[in-house]
Amino acid sequence: MKQIINKIKLKLNGPLPGEEAHFVMAPVNRQNYDVNKLQTQGFKQSAVMLLICEDENGNLFIPLTQRFTYDGVHSGQVSLPGGKFDETDLDLRGTALRECFEEIGIVPSAIEILGELTPLYIPVSKFFVQPIVGLCNIKNSSFNNHEREVKTVINFFVNDLLKNETVKIGDIEIRSGEKLKAPYFEVEGTMVWGATAMILNEFKAILLP
Repeated sequence: MKQIINKIKLKLNGPLPGEEAHFVMAPVNRQNYDVNKLQTQGFKQSAVMLLICEDENGNLFIPLTQRFTYDGVHSGQVSLPGGKFDETDLDLRGTALRECFEEIGIVPSAIEILGELTPLYIPVSKFFVQPIVGLCNIKNSSFNNHEREVKTVINFFVNDLLKNETVKIGDIEIRSGEKLKAPYFEVEGTMVWGATAMILNEFKAILLP
C-alpha cells in the first residue's frame, strides 16, 4: 500500500488530469464551464472527501454515501462525503474533514490529507466542489452513518475503479421522472454518475500507469 500512496502523493503534487478526465464521465448534455469565470456567478463553495480506506484483507476502497430520498436535486444519489463550506471551517480541507466525520463518523485525526484534485462546478445546485484526497489511518474502520443524511455506505474498491468493465452508459432517471444519458460506474449494482463519477475518474487517471 505504501507504494500506491506515495504514487498518489506524487501525482497530486504535479499537473492533474483535470477537466479532460472529468468529461469522460460527464452526462452527454453537460456544458464545458470555464472555472476561472465562475467567481462572478455566486456559486457555493463546498468540498468532498475522497477517502482511501483499507479493509481487513488489505484491499483499498473508497467509501461512497447514498442519500435518502428527499425533495431536492440530489435525492437518492451516491456521492463522496462532503458539503458546503461553513464559516467555522478553517478552509475547504477543514470542510471535507468535518463533513466526513458528520456523515460517516471518521474523526479528522484518523485522516492524512494527501492532496487535492481539480475543482468541479455542479450547475444544477451551483456548488463549486473541491475534492480532497485523504488516507484513513485506521485499518478496517467501521462507519457511523448520519441518521438523516446517509442511507448507506457503499465501498468502491480501487481495483474495481480501475477495471474498464465497471464503466457503463445508460439512461439515468432524475427528479420529476426525466431521464438523461450518461456514463456511470456500476458499484454493487448501483449507478454512480454525475459529479461523483467525474471526480472518481480523475482519481482513476492518476492511478493508471
